[in-house]
Amino acid sequence: MLARYLRPGLSLLVALTLLLGLVYPLIITGVSQVAFRSQAEGSLIKRGDTLIGSRLIGQSFSDPKYFWGRPSATSPQPNNGIGSAGSNLGPLNPALIDKVNANAKALRDADPTNQQPIPVELVTASASGLDPDISPAAAQYQAARVARARSLPLPVVQSLIAEHTRGPLLGVVGESQINVLELNLALDQRR
Repeated sequence: MLARYLRPGLSLLVALTLLLGLVYPLIITGVSQVAFRSQAEGSLIKRGDTLIGSRLIGQSFSDPKYFWGRPSATSPQPNNGIGSAGSNLGPLNPALIDKVNANAKALRDADPTNQQPIPVELVTASASGLDPDISPAAAQYQAARVARARSLPLPVVQSLIAEHTRGPLLGVVGESQINVLELNLALDQRR
């Protein structure tokens, strides 16, 4: 009597496991490799055979000649995809206030003549702790420092910022943003 009920249940379990655990993932992987190869492989940026990074994961830049991205909330090392998570620190948490103040001090120390207000994204981590993008305002805040460090005219750096600014999706969803790694690679090509 029990076998009459157990057999269809086990058969269904095996069939769905094979279908949803093996066949479906293989089909989706195959379609993504054909239709969206770059994205399926992690949106990697390569120069020749050298892997530079990913368009999807922020990288740490601290040299004044580069644009700096958002601070990373991952630990023990910054921008560690395995440790992706927000800091979960509330706005009144002293640890968050200390981090924000330290980040603001680093920005001011790198460019003491800059008296503009610091865009909040340059002193706070994103929800994932891995955000690769900054706003045009955050890039403009850093433009003079980068231009001086590279001995480039400010309009040249500002034109690179404009070239690498992506508008909102379909013109309405989200905000304009700039991928920091791509902008820094474009700067390196300007030498």
